Amino acid sequence: MLRLICKIKYMIHKSVFLILTVSLFSCNLKAEENNEKTPVASTQEIGDGNELATFGNGCFWCTEAIFQQLEGVSKVESAYAGGEVKNPTYKEVSSGTTGHAEVLRVVFDPKVISYTELLEVFFSTHDPTTLNRQGADVGTQYRSAIFYHNKEQKKTAEAMIAAMEKENIFDDPIVTEITALNNYYPAEDYHQNYYNNNKNQGYCRAVINPKLEKFKKQYKDKLKKG
Repeated sequence: MLRLICKIKYMIHKSVFLILTVSLFSCNLKAEENNEKTPVASTQEIGDGNELATFGNGCFWCTEAIFQQLEGVSKVESAYAGGEVKNPTYKEVSSGTTGHAEVLRVVFDPKVISYTELLEVFFSTHDPTTLNRQGADVGTQYRSAIFYHNKEQKKTAEAMIAAMEKENIFDDPIVTEITALNNYYPAEDYHQNYYNNNKNQGYCRAVINPKLEKFKKQYKDKLKKG
């Protein structure tokens, strides 16, 4: 895993010009070309100057605990996205029949942590080469997915995947879905802040703790202070 982290970081530095070029191009797209509808959050909801990112990278109990640690991230919400059923329940999503993925909505300050840096964490803390599976968790609800909020995020994600594929960062092809955010629904209250509220629960101790400790060692320069 450490070798993978280093390769991803190297790739990001090497391809930063490509990503910045694509981002600048996307900012200048004509309004009529941006015809994909995505949910819009109000400034009151996310805070002035903040932005949103939404990722599907396995069980949201684990991934929520990771993204909450990052400096510049003010809120992480566990949710469901990308399906066909309105207001799905956890039981319905877990059946794998609604089309939703378990996702995280990350509220972040781009002046502190960039979307590119969030993508770095995203790709290095799950396996983007396994289709509809993360470890022992199997089903479309656990698929690797980037639900973009605007054209700039889409282009940045596409550029990063293209660069990683070119550099052969992973042994197998990346299967991460890149799609506009749609049919987004917050998960039930008991899923929110799950790890912090259930640290002594068996799953947290056996599964989340090891992942979190490894993440903290690898990204100690990006963690919140104190």
